[in-house]
Amino acid sequence: MESAEILVLQASYTNALHAEAISLVLNHYAEDPMGGGHSLPVDVLENLAGELAKRPHAFSVLAFVNGEPAGLVNCFEGFSTFACKPLVNVHDVAVVKKFRGLGLSQKMLQKVEDIARQRGCCKITLEVLEGNAIAQASYGKFGFAAGMFDPAHGRMLFWTKAL
Repeated sequence: MESAEILVLQASYTNALHAEAISLVLNHYAEDPMGGGHSLPVDVLENLAGELAKRPHAFSVLAFVNGEPAGLVNCFEGFSTFACKPLVNVHDVAVVKKFRGLGLSQKMLQKVEDIARQRGCCKITLEVLEGNAIAQASYGKFGFAAGMFDPAHGRMLFWTKAL
């Protein structure tokens, strides 16, 4: 893709094109082994943008390459009690396979950082699978590091309980 036109923007959940792009790219990610390896249910894909729109602390960044949906970052504003300031948690980062290698994750993360700074956030957080070396390299290149308070206590772990 020598002359790829890349557009990175904050999505509008009420824009039908953006809503469709969010579902398309997120489903592509879900179908990847790093995203679980299975398509998302149709009702999730149809209702995702509308449900995100109901959450005032949610925002998404989209990347388009030559007009095609190519990347997505879903984010949620949280709060750091230690800093007494808002933070942004990156929930999903996805780049459609045929558009990988164009630096889209770096461009989208820069847009996320710009939005976080505008909101007065103290940091950006994310989780990454231990076996996802490509994503870890991308995040490291952008300035992320594995969280540690005191190396004697080890790295932070992300736990979950399904409800």
